[in-house]
Amino acid sequence: MSEIKSRKVLHVASEMAPLAKEGGLGDVVGSLPKAMVRKGVDARVILPSFPGVMETVEKRGYPHSCLTEKVNVALDWRVFSSNVIQVDVDGVIVYVLDQPDLFSNPRIYPMSLNLESVMPFAFLSYAALELPGCTGWKPDIIHVHDWSSAVLPIALRWHRHYKAMRSDYDVVLTIHNLAYQGIIDPSVLAAWGLTNEAFSLDSMEFYGQANILKGSIVASDAVTTVSPHYSWDIQTQDGGFGLHGLFGTLRSKLTGILNGIDYDVWRPGIDVNIPAKYGPDDLSGKVKCREKLFETCGWADDGRPVTLFVGRLVQQKGVDILFTALEKMLGDSCRAIVIGSGLPQYEEWARELKRAYSDRFWCFIGFGDDIAHIAYAGSDILLMPSLFEPCGLSQMIAMAYGTIPVVRNTGGLADSVIDFDGSPDGTGFIFSDYSAEELAQATYRAIEAFGDKPRWNAVVDNAMRSNFSWATSTEAYISLYDNLRSGNLLT
Repeated sequence: MSEIKSRKVLHVASEMAPLAKEGGLGDVVGSLPKAMVRKGVDARVILPSFPGVMETVEKRGYPHSCLTEKVNVALDWRVFSSNVIQVDVDGVIVYVLDQPDLFSNPRIYPMSLNLESVMPFAFLSYAALELPGCTGWKPDIIHVHDWSSAVLPIALRWHRHYKAMRSDYDVVLTIHNLAYQGIIDPSVLAAWGLTNEAFSLDSMEFYGQANILKGSIVASDAVTTVSPHYSWDIQTQDGGFGLHGLFGTLRSKLTGILNGIDYDVWRPGIDVNIPAKYGPDDLSGKVKCREKLFETCGWADDGRPVTLFVGRLVQQKGVDILFTALEKMLGDSCRAIVIGSGLPQYEEWARELKRAYSDRFWCFIGFGDDIAHIAYAGSDILLMPSLFEPCGLSQMIAMAYGTIPVVRNTGGLADSVIDFDGSPDGTGFIFSDYSAEELAQATYRAIEAFGDKPRWNAVVDNAMRSNFSWATSTEAYISLYDNLRSGNLLT
């Protein structure tokens, strides 16, 4: 096996916290390369300069400089040029593509996909392949994330020019959420310089449309999901979003690696965003965080447990059964806090609950990093009733802060939470059926445990001593890279 320091990995992604973040993908790309660098891997990132990226670089004081050479990419019979700004983000070299004509959407992802709206993501993929000519640094492994950078392996297989580079790289695709596949009109493919072979049942064709993620699954050397359980879920008809048959055929190159969280950011013992620090051996600071949270919500503390939801207000996160269950439980069992944004009807439902139960329900529509830290620290129970969940980070973060998760038995939630009623090592409470009634019953089990101080102290201690650092996951990725470089087939 080669020395770790000889491994050169380029992560290609549309998000990277703290520079750009729409969801869990940003958290992963913000954490995984940093963990790899700590293991001696030369891991770098290429990232679009969407609005706010360079402002964050300046605000946080990250060292940066504009490289002399530009990246030039041909798309739709035009040549697009971009400055490349090299940024040092906590020891990780990030190449930021400064191309304002393409990267102008403050939301990162377009509302609809067409030639124009997908062009920024095709440019990102091609720019990554042009990067060595600009930087003098060439990776051994290219690691792409979700459909938004998945044009890259497609180009290495079916592009008129880039397919000549196929033998230069091993390519890994990580699927963070299979629900988003990048389905577009096949007329776009010619504008990207792809050959006719790119559009067939064995490549990108998908019910008459072109599916970016499908093509990338076929073209990549290895495919990972962000938890082991999710790698099984996507091979089923219910969880495969039309691609379950493909995963069955290509099962040998599919593996699940559980995400981690960044304990430099999410640890109550060092968190600068909460009013008092604490740890599993001394929870007195959590009491002060609860006081700050109640002050924020305008509540007086009557001793009832506080339940918390942090995430996107969409059906995937189980918001419909969450709000239905809360309407029942808010009567006398608990208080609830919701932080997130999403579909307008769910945002309005949250506002209606706040108007109807102002002394026991509070919501923040949007995402504020400061209030999220305080809410994790000051709450008692996290509700995460996802319809499906590739990995989930909120349950891991909540456990670090001694806030006990109530989760549905799916995806990464099943891989990371142990039911306390079924094991003395339990870290939360789990339910199976997707229904408001099942969620409420599991939450009542948590509330009952909350009222039994010795039991509650035990589950809190278990949760806070759980370890979801990136160290274990990083070793799994390094092993995967080494298998690819040595030519070993995955089994």
